[in-house]
Amino acid sequence: MLVGVVGKPNVGKSTFFAAATLKDVPIADYPFTTIQANVGVAYLRTRCACAEMGVVDKPKNSICVNGIRLIPVKLVDVAGLVEGASEGRGLGNQFLDDVRQADALIQVVDASGSTDIEGRKVPPGSHDPIQDVEMVEHEFDMWVYGLIRKDWDRVSKALEQTGGKVLEHLATRLSGLSVSLGDVEQVILHEHLRTEKPSGWTDAQLMQFVVDVRKLTKPSLIAANKSDLPASGTNIDRLKHTGRKVIPCASEAELLLRRAAEHGLIQYVPGDAGFTVLTSVTLSPAQTGALRMVEEKVMKTYGGTGVQEAINEAYFGLLNAVVVFPVEDESKLADKEGNVLPDAYVMRGGSTALDLARTVHTELADTFLYAIDARNGKRLSADHKLTNRDIIKIVSSGKRG
Repeated sequence: MLVGVVGKPNVGKSTFFAAATLKDVPIADYPFTTIQANVGVAYLRTRCACAEMGVVDKPKNSICVNGIRLIPVKLVDVAGLVEGASEGRGLGNQFLDDVRQADALIQVVDASGSTDIEGRKVPPGSHDPIQDVEMVEHEFDMWVYGLIRKDWDRVSKALEQTGGKVLEHLATRLSGLSVSLGDVEQVILHEHLRTEKPSGWTDAQLMQFVVDVRKLTKPSLIAANKSDLPASGTNIDRLKHTGRKVIPCASEAELLLRRAAEHGLIQYVPGDAGFTVLTSVTLSPAQTGALRMVEEKVMKTYGGTGVQEAINEAYFGLLNAVVVFPVEDESKLADKEGNVLPDAYVMRGGSTALDLARTVHTELADTFLYAIDARNGKRLSADHKLTNRDIIKIVSSGKRG
C-alpha cells in the first residue's frame, strides 16, 4: 500500500515527509520547493505481540522498541497543487500523475492560515485553510472528470447502440488510478445511475460519480500542520466541523525530535507523547530552548506531534490495514533460524490467509494447504479473514513456513 502526502505549496508538506522518513528533501518557505515526487520509508506503529506472548522477539523486517513494533511503509511526497492544476497550471499534470497510484492521501494543510491559496506567505490567520482543502479535492476531481468527459457524448451513445458495458468502459478509463470494476459498480449503484442509458447522465451526475470514486478509492485525512502557531486552534476546530478526519500536526517539532533522537540527545520513539533528555549528554542553550518549546507548545497541548498519528490513521483508519506476524514454528513463534516473531506484514483490510501466503512467497500460495493460528492452534482455511496482530503459520505442500 502507498500513501500520498499532498497539499498546496508551502504548507510544510516536505517537512512532514522528512519528519516521517528522515529523508533529506528540499525544505523552504516558498512555493514549489518540491518539484519531483519523493518516495520514502516511514513506519507504522503498533503493539508488538512479544509482550502478550511472553517472548523476547528478534525482528528482521521491522523494529521493536520496548514492545512497540515499527513496520516500514511507503510514503510519496508530491509537488504542491494550485488552482487550475487540472488544466495543467503549475505542476498540476505531474502532481496528478504522481499521486494516481496512492491508496490513501494525507492532505497537509497550513492550519495557521499564514499562506494564501497559491502558497505565498501572508499574515497568520488571514487565510482560510478550508479553502485549501476544497481546492485540492476540486482540482483532483476535475482532472478525473476530464478523463471521462472529453469523449463521453460519443462513447456513451456508442455503448448504447452496441450493447457495450458502461461499467467496463469506466473501469478501463480509470484503471490508471487503481480504480477497479468493483469500485465503479459500487459507486454507480450508490448513485442509482442507469447503466442502460449512460447518454442520459447529466454533467452533475458524472461529476458526483467522480467525487464518489475519489472518496472510495483515495480516502483522505487532514494533517492540520503548524498546529503550534497561535491562529491554528480555531482553524483546527473549523476543519473538524467539515466532517473530515483532522489530526493536529507539528511537523517541524517532529523533525526536531527525530533528529535529536538520531544524534543520541534524547530518547524518543515516533508517536510518543513525550521525550526524555539523556543524562549522558549536555545540551546547548539553543537545543534546550528548542526542546522546551516543543514540550510546552506541542506535547503538552496535543499529546504528540501528530505526524505518526496521521500515518497510523491513514493505514489503520482509512485503509483498514492489519498487521500480521507470520512464523514457521507455531510453538516457538519463530522462523527456521529460531528468530522469534521475525517479520511483521502490513496487509490490506479484508486480506485472507491465502493473501498472506502470497505476500510471503508465491510458492506458498501456489501450494497452500491451510494456515494455523499460533495463539490457539486452530486450522484456518484459505479464505480466513486476517485480523490485526494475528500470528499465522502457513502450511503448504511445497514448503511449510
